[in-house]
Amino acid sequence: MNNLDIVSILINIIALMVAIIPHEIAHGYVAYLCGDTTAKDDGRLSLNPLHHIDPVGLISMVIFRFGWAKAVPINPYRFKGNRKVASLLVSLAGVFTNFVLGLISGIILVYLNYKSSVLVPLFTSIFWYNIMLGVFNLVPLPPLDGSKVLATFLPENLEYKFYRYEKYFYFVLVIMIFSGLVDKFIGPIVYGIINGIISLGINLWNTILF
Repeated sequence: MNNLDIVSILINIIALMVAIIPHEIAHGYVAYLCGDTTAKDDGRLSLNPLHHIDPVGLISMVIFRFGWAKAVPINPYRFKGNRKVASLLVSLAGVFTNFVLGLISGIILVYLNYKSSVLVPLFTSIFWYNIMLGVFNLVPLPPLDGSKVLATFLPENLEYKFYRYEKYFYFVLVIMIFSGLVDKFIGPIVYGIINGIISLGINLWNTILF
């Protein structure tokens, strides 16, 4: 393994930390605001990567660009007010955070390209991982956030059955990932958002700098 490979791996790991950790904290923090202290009590409102990272999931993400973090413990029955509304907000919190970070990092990336900065590779990865994770997590299959969004719109009897059998959908997701079906589905969306943010960044910096 040469120095370039090591640098590339380190860049990917750092970029993943920037994408994954705020995503997980967002779930736990919104749950906390909704009355559920489970994530806080479990130490998941921390910036410490060790509280969030699953080693196997991280390695898988670096190698296969498919991975996972430790699931944030959420108890929806501790939510105050409307449980379904709170569940929807908690489910979307991580995705929203990724899109915000993607927007910010994309605009910064355009500026760094203007300056030919050595930070371009890092921000390219941060930008890509945040947009990809944001879109990927909206796929309505367990254990992704999109499945929990879908569940909030189901009647309670169907919601119960959905969660009862959700473990069986994991295999469907894995098959779709390794067969390339997920890429075919989310790829155009990911690159559409990426191109839109890059265009926005170019227009912004052209207005400010020139």
